[in-house]
Amino acid sequence: MTTRTVPAAGIAPSLRRLYFARFAFALVWAGLLFATVSSLGPVSVALLVLYPLFDVVAAVVDARTSGAGQPVPALYVNVAISLLAAAGLAFAVSSGIPGVLRVWGSWAIVAGAVQLAVGIARRALGGQWPMILSGGISVLAGTSFILQATKDGASLTTLAGYATLGGVFFLVSALRLGRAPKN
Repeated sequence: MTTRTVPAAGIAPSLRRLYFARFAFALVWAGLLFATVSSLGPVSVALLVLYPLFDVVAAVVDARTSGAGQPVPALYVNVAISLLAAAGLAFAVSSGIPGVLRVWGSWAIVAGAVQLAVGIARRALGGQWPMILSGGISVLAGTSFILQATKDGASLTTLAGYATLGGVFFLVSALRLGRAPKN
C-alpha cells in the first residue's frame, strides 16, 4: 500500500464536494427521520443505523482524499467509532428510545471530539471554523442526548435537529473551504 501526500490546494475541492454531499444527506435523513419518528419502526430503525454508516463512508473518502495528511489517523478512529455506533444502535433499538439516545449521545461525544481535532489540524485550509464549532457542539449535544434518555417522554426528534444543524455546518464549511484563514 502506498501513501501519497496531497497538497492543501488539491484537498480543498474534494473536501468541498464531500461537505456538500454530507449537507444534502443530513437534510434528507433528518426529514425522513422526522417523518417516521413517532415510533421505532423499520424505517426509523434503518435510518438510525444508516446515519453512522454514512459517516463511515464519508470518513473513508475524506481519509483517501487527504492522503498522508495530518488528520488521517483521526479519520480512521472516526470510522471505528461510527461502525461501533451503527452496531450499538442496531441493538439499542430493541430497548427503546432511551437506549438509542444513550448510544447516539455517546457516539456524538466521541465523534464530535474527533471532528474538533480534525478541524483544528486543517485550519490552514480555511473554512474549518464551522467544523471546529460543529465538533464542540456535537460533544455538548451528545451529553444532552444521554441526559434526555433519563427523562420521561424521550424523543428522537432531537436527532433530526442535530443532523440538520450538522448539515448546515458542513454547508458553511464547503462554501468557505479553500479561503485562506485570517490570522
